[in-house]
Amino acid sequence: MTVLIAGTDSAEGQAAYAYALTEAARRGEELLYFVLSGDRPSPKTAADAGVTETYAEPDSRGKDGVGDLLDMAERIDASAIVIGIRHRTPASKFIMGSAAQQIILQANTPVICVKPGTSPF
Repeated sequence: MTVLIAGTDSAEGQAAYAYALTEAARRGEELLYFVLSGDRPSPKTAADAGVTETYAEPDSRGKDGVGDLLDMAERIDASAIVIGIRHRTPASKFIMGSAAQQIILQANTPVICVKPGTSPF
């Protein structure tokens, strides 16, 4: 099976990537880095963690990168999706949604949410 990371270049995305590497190594699974924004990380990082990493991107013709990520999770039968999250105020939740919220609510795969600056271990 595969751990799927919703990759972004934000602090939240970096924290999620670090956790996803640890989780993939712990499970003995591959890591699929799905590039939602920014650049993909150096392959050396995953190799140093002992994890085989592949990359995917949203369909360039589509408008919904998160939908493409959720479709990918179904297609590869991912064991988990790892996402970075940040604190949002009630007003910001009301005014606009977020990619993280969409993934949490619509995924048929377990979702692991990681905040920057926290250690799960």
